[in-house]
Amino acid sequence: MAHRINGRKLGRPTDHRLAMFRNLVTDLLKYEKVITTEAKAKEMRGFAERMITLGKKGGLSARRRALGFVYDKAVVDKIFDDLAERYADRPGGYTRVIKLGPRGGDAARMAQIELVGSEV
Repeated sequence: MAHRINGRKLGRPTDHRLAMFRNLVTDLLKYEKVITTEAKAKEMRGFAERMITLGKKGGLSARRRALGFVYDKAVVDKIFDDLAERYADRPGGYTRVIKLGPRGGDAARMAQIELVGSEV
């Protein structure tokens, strides 16, 4: 039984895994879609949605928390200016995971994660 086990470890140490998620979330919020493995996409979804929720809250404390997670200050400005407006009436579910075919080299299941309502 796997009770009370949260998250996937993805075969990486904790610091590497968190840095990878920070990179993926930064790129997702910057480009509004990212192609990665299905497991990474599903796991990073919560981090991305949390950053958008911080943008909707506004305020200095929320901005500093976002700056502590997202690597690029321009992306944080985008979260608080553009994305907060776009999702102001939406109570959650800002991302969508679309499953793609297997990767050619190792047959890993691939997925595209994108922001809902983005025409990129």
